[in-house]
Amino acid sequence: MQFNSLVFIIFATIFFILWPLLRRSNNIRWIYLVVASFIFYGWWDWRFLFLMSATGLTDFCAGLGMARFRKIKIIFLITSLVVNLSILGIFKYLDFGINNVNWLLKLFGWDVHLPQANLILPVGISFYTFQSMSYTIDIYRGRMFPTSNIFHFFAYLALFPQLVAGPIVRARDLLPQLKKAKPTTEQQRWEGLNLIAFGFFKKVVVADTLAATVNPAFNELANNQYSSFWWIIMIMFAFQIYCDFSGYSDIARGLGKWMGYDFMVNFRNPYIAGSFRDFWQRWHISLSTWFRDYVYFSLGGSRKGQMKSHINMWITMLISGLWHGASWHFIIWAALHSLFLSVERITKWPERIIKLPLGRHLATLTVFLLAVVAWVFFRAQSLGQAMTILGVMFNFSTFDVGILSRLIDNNAINVLLLMIGSQLFCHFGFDRAKWTTSKTRFKTAFDTLFIATVILMCVFMRVPSSTFIYFQF
Repeated sequence: MQFNSLVFIIFATIFFILWPLLRRSNNIRWIYLVVASFIFYGWWDWRFLFLMSATGLTDFCAGLGMARFRKIKIIFLITSLVVNLSILGIFKYLDFGINNVNWLLKLFGWDVHLPQANLILPVGISFYTFQSMSYTIDIYRGRMFPTSNIFHFFAYLALFPQLVAGPIVRARDLLPQLKKAKPTTEQQRWEGLNLIAFGFFKKVVVADTLAATVNPAFNELANNQYSSFWWIIMIMFAFQIYCDFSGYSDIARGLGKWMGYDFMVNFRNPYIAGSFRDFWQRWHISLSTWFRDYVYFSLGGSRKGQMKSHINMWITMLISGLWHGASWHFIIWAALHSLFLSVERITKWPERIIKLPLGRHLATLTVFLLAVVAWVFFRAQSLGQAMTILGVMFNFSTFDVGILSRLIDNNAINVLLLMIGSQLFCHFGFDRAKWTTSKTRFKTAFDTLFIATVILMCVFMRVPSSTFIYFQF
């Protein structure tokens, strides 16, 4: 099910009507969460449930094995990693590997063509695989003890709000919460409503409106050969993917609040970052911290000198790029960010620029524009298309502001200006966290009116819905 669908609204309504009645007993609560989550996930294709169950059963048993047979716990960890990465590799990367083998065979003059498997990519497989792997890795490292109740474990692994597109929640954070059956507080319910309302606004009003202009542009590349056009399109895509993905995370966190659970914040206004290090501390935080803790630190982090630190960072970022998609243009996207981070570490240019008059604003603008350039590789349908678009973007002889009014929908421009304005608002010091925690009569009245307005905008300003972008990962 998709959050922006009628069937999900019906599903969620039934779930939350029954939730207060069924959450009091641990086993009943966990079974209810597992059944509901399996219905939610199996709605796309019930066959996907077998893969998630295989992943979960492997890691549940591996966790118990590590706790009981400590001297050989490495064997259980290796088994967990092999099973998880094999399933992920077969369904996500097999055809990518076959295509590259065929390319190499052709390069060396061998007339052999291996057939593609053409397997369907299960929705959210990268998310729940990483979530499950963190469970066994943390047990191996001694950071948590395994649960002995299989329903408790699957309630963690399959919990429907964040199952398909994150945030990637760690077992040591969520399993203890799942043991509690406390009624939700008024504050939790209000925060949940805020998150859900803003999440839907980001998706159905902002992201989907921008998608209606961005997607045709990539499908009709030959008709749009203006530098100004592609700069605007890529800035639109930057906000489209941000609102699409952060919108999903907000809705997931809001649903979690209504259930009484706290998921980590996944986005903190990444486009106001003054450095790329800051950007990655604000963008898709649950994934970037996952790679930091389980890949970068495992490789040695920065403990073995500056050169080794750069190498470890590049390896981590390139793996992250491959996680996003089985294609070279995702790897190039990650390589660009690796380059930006390395240059930043060596030259320390953000610190130097910030000391100048208006330097903080210039640093933020520089990071944003470089991120927009990198997004070309992320969004393009192929490496060749990405290079063509970049060629047009940097051919400033074709820069024509007047062409924009004829090629770009006015609603998309209005939404883009709204997002730019909101980011400038945050950049110049608005602290939403402080506003949220303040308690005055004026604030209560204003918040109520504001959320009601946001909900009405979601109802009356929504455009035809599209699938969440990160479902493909």
